[in-house]
Amino acid sequence: MNVITNDNLNCSIALGALQQVIDPEIGLNVVDLGLVYQIDFDEGQKMIFVLMTLTTQFCPMGESIADAVTRAVEQVFPGYTVQVEVTFNPHWNNTMISEEGKLFLNK
Repeated sequence: MNVITNDNLNCSIALGALQQVIDPEIGLNVVDLGLVYQIDFDEGQKMIFVLMTLTTQFCPMGESIADAVTRAVEQVFPGYTVQVEVTFNPHWNNTMISEEGKLFLNK
């Protein structure tokens, strides 16, 4: 799944940081799981907007994962405010896992 963005270079940097955020129940990072849908940058306001999902609406680690996403992006973009929104449209499914993720999970 491709991540929607208004800044390809900065999105690549953010995605690199987000590869360090691991879903603790699955053991795979949020990028390769396909949980990140959009990352947009507002240079004027020094804000970064991340739209993401979780593997299920009832994910017990959802708040922790969203907080980890915020911290990871803040680390590579100091001085920016990061806003993470969790959506379930579209709902996540295992076809969203990257090829690297499938190899990791032996799928």
